[in-house]
Parts: sequence; C-alpha cells; structure tokens
Amino acid sequence: MGKKIAIDGPAGAGKSTIARLVAGKLSFIYVDTGAMYRAIALYFIRQGADGSDTGMIKEKCREAEVSIRYENQEQEVYLNGERVTPFLRTGEVSRMASCCSAVAEVRSHLLDLQRGLAREYNVVMDGRDIGTTILPDAEVKIFLTASVEVRAKRRYLELLEKGEPCDLEQIKAEISERDERDRTRAASPLVKAEDAILVDSSDMTIDETANKILEIVLEQMGCK
Repeated sequence: MGKKIAIDGPAGAGKSTIARLVAGKLSFIYVDTGAMYRAIALYFIRQGADGSDTGMIKEKCREAEVSIRYENQEQEVYLNGERVTPFLRTGEVSRMASCCSAVAEVRSHLLDLQRGLAREYNVVMDGRDIGTTILPDAEVKIFLTASVEVRAKRRYLELLEKGEPCDLEQIKAEISERDERDRTRAASPLVKAEDAILVDSSDMTIDETANKILEIVLEQMGCK
C-alpha cells in the first residue's frame, strides 16, 4: 500500500502544477485525475456529443477506456489505446470535462483506476474529490484555492502562451460557473475535507505554494 497525498481545489487553482512539483520533490508518482476526465471529454467531443446530453454520457461513458502509463517518469494518458496527452488542455475539452465530471456514472468508471494507482505507488493525486471520495484515507490532504480573479488570469495567460484566442472576462465567467457546478453536483461535490489543510495561493508564486505544501506534507508525515 503506497503513501497518499490528496490535493483538491477548484478549477484553475494550480493543482496540477503544484502536485507535479511536490511529487517530484518527494520522488512520488503524480496522478492527474483531471486528465482522465479530459480524456473522456475528448471521446465525447469526437463523438459529436452535446455536454448537456447526460443520457448519452451515462450510456456511452464505458466505451471510453482511459489508462495511465508512466513513460520517462511522465504521466501519459491513453484513450482506447491512443496517446491523447497533447490534446487535453484546450478550452473545448475543459468545458466538456466539466459537464462529464458531474455525471455519477463517469466518476464511477474512473474510480477503480485512481484507487489502483494509489495502491501500487506512493502518489500525489489532485482533483476535486480526492480527499473526500477517492482517497479518504490519504495521509495528507490539502485544499488548494485562489480567488476567481487570480485563477482566471492564470488560465488566460496559459491560453495566450499556446496561441489560443481567449477573453479574460469570459474565462472568469466560465470559472465561476464551473465552481458552482462543482459545488452543487450530486456526485462527489467539491468540498474541503474536514481534515484537509487550506492553502490559498492567490498571493503566492508557484514555487512558494509548492514549498508551503511540501512543508505541510513533511510535517504531517513526521519527517521534520
């Protein structure tokens, strides 16, 4: 049984970046659960599905076989045998993933894979419900957040760097809408676990946030 660190938080809080850094410093495996949902979202986009068609998503989600492999210490995501890692960070995929992740059948479909990785490896796993649902027995639980304004600006700059057209106010509205969906969905809503430690990165750099969380992890695991 591996050691488990759960990092939860809303969209754009920097969970993936921070979790990857913390995992690297600890020589743990980083598990990006959001990438799994994005892979399923990509499947439905390719099928021409509408994100509001929950009936189709429920019925067809098990046709999307998502797997994780570690190649040169990097996580690669496969969808029905195809490596899809390079296609998962577009705005279209993000919007569809938000819809898919609210469907209980989709979450159940991915649950076994996520828990299996935690049994096999020492992991840092990030998502929306890791500390509450996926790994409720995690040794360390972090709830990482930042203001809507800060999260929107980060996403805006990320898309600009990729050359994708974007609008800051639209991104801010989309993040606020996703926050509401994540908080109010029936299946594993976004909520801070009672034993999670809150970290607000609004006024912190990436390195400052990673070092703060690493300090918490080492203290919680009795390594200081």
